[in-house]
Amino acid sequence: MIAYIEPYFLDNESDAASVLNVTGKSSDGVSESLNIQGEILCGGAAADIAGKDFGGMNCVKPLAVVRPVGSEDIAGAVRAALSSDKLTVAARGNGHSINGQSMAEGGLVVDMRSTAENHFEVGHYGGTAFVDVSGGALWENVLKRCVSEYGLAPRSWTDYLGLTVGGTLSNAGVSGQAFRYGPQTSNVTELDVVTGNGDVVTCSEMENSELFFSVLGGLGQFGIITRARVLLQPAPDMVRWIRIVYAEFDEFTRDAEWLVSQKDESSFDYVEGFVFVNGDDPVNGWPTVPLHPDQDFDPTRLPQSSGSVLYCLELALHYRDSDSNSSVDKRMERLLGRLRFDEGLRFEVDLPYVDFLLRVKRSEEIAKVNGTWETPHPWLNLFVSKRDIGDFEQKVFKELVKNGVGGPMLVYPLLRSRWDDRTSVVLPEGEIFYIVALLRFVPPGAKASSVDKLVAQNQEIVQWCVKNGIDFKLYLPHYKSREEWIRHFGNRWSRFVDRKAMFDPMAILSPGQKVFNRAL
Repeated sequence: MIAYIEPYFLDNESDAASVLNVTGKSSDGVSESLNIQGEILCGGAAADIAGKDFGGMNCVKPLAVVRPVGSEDIAGAVRAALSSDKLTVAARGNGHSINGQSMAEGGLVVDMRSTAENHFEVGHYGGTAFVDVSGGALWENVLKRCVSEYGLAPRSWTDYLGLTVGGTLSNAGVSGQAFRYGPQTSNVTELDVVTGNGDVVTCSEMENSELFFSVLGGLGQFGIITRARVLLQPAPDMVRWIRIVYAEFDEFTRDAEWLVSQKDESSFDYVEGFVFVNGDDPVNGWPTVPLHPDQDFDPTRLPQSSGSVLYCLELALHYRDSDSNSSVDKRMERLLGRLRFDEGLRFEVDLPYVDFLLRVKRSEEIAKVNGTWETPHPWLNLFVSKRDIGDFEQKVFKELVKNGVGGPMLVYPLLRSRWDDRTSVVLPEGEIFYIVALLRFVPPGAKASSVDKLVAQNQEIVQWCVKNGIDFKLYLPHYKSREEWIRHFGNRWSRFVDRKAMFDPMAILSPGQKVFNRAL
């Protein structure tokens, strides 16, 4: 049975010591009370590490942060929580959650970064290459090492790669390759998991399969991923990166859906899209589209019928150093020739494959310089059905956020058939659905009231979707009530509850998601 109680928290480091029986770390860094080899940090040190996240809108005080050496340390932390009355455990990767999902108020936060180097081994099975990596490894490091040492790379990515393997697999992991290969959860074949029962379990489609599919997209509710076996393919050398502009949403969606529905050799290797403001705003408008400083956006090329917002398809074509320029050009022109973008508003650049995948890293560096990396990020991510994306566009893009959000407004189609229904992820109905991401960056010095307004606008969008029967699901979901979670999972809710009872019956894990509360 899963009970619902108020979260438990302690006020100071001495309280932490009394609960954990921590009287200070021994000379070898081992806490006998938890029987682990790694570090335990309490008080202000714990709050500094795990008291807030990238979203910057929540601030809570964990009891302690555990920096494990390996799976047994993580299992030890879970067992310690199980032996207590009220402790919970949250796995934290790079702290990139938006609404406190990786936090544990008054609980134990497991800093997975300390395990980042525990696993890295490339192998082959049945002619398919794979790499075993730690759940705490950053995807950007997996990329660099796989490409530089083996000429191989994972098939599916996220746009930003400063995220941990376990973190993205606990959600889905989506980017412009997902239309072809599915999300990252569709490209992993084996996991090592620490369950909410304190067990260390290896699982796959054939072995402990219920746990395997529960954990994938499971929001951290069923287990902590400590190792993942990720599928690899030969890495290309270069990428031709292209952006093309549309004035009409119908033409944008028609072309995007056509591209993602083609066979592998008949489409680009990457397909994304975004909305931008029809104006010269340097953050939200025309200047955000060109790919190189030498390129300019010429608004005189827009049709007179253009509205307040415009649309951009972002595409990429992989190739080898040995491919001739003419062959790459020919393939690109053949694909672009089928599309109905606005002539004269096409931008392209060639760059190494790794540089392309790390393109958001440059945006991160700029954001850290101008201060927006440390400000709140009231992001909103949704999946919206093809049936309803037109109505959504009219209400949200053309009305509620027509002046931009201070950051990217992504929208592009995905294919349901590339996702495995056995995982814990829930999707809208239909073969084609869209991901929508409003990635707000708040200017430094903004008042708390302005952030509250952005959060309220996100809630307005969600409530409008509910009220108008829009077929949608939150991606990286955040709800505050059981009723909202039941609506989110729909007919998958009972399965989710059953899996929780099986793998984390005391509701120890991932309390920041606010799906379940700690059981007595």
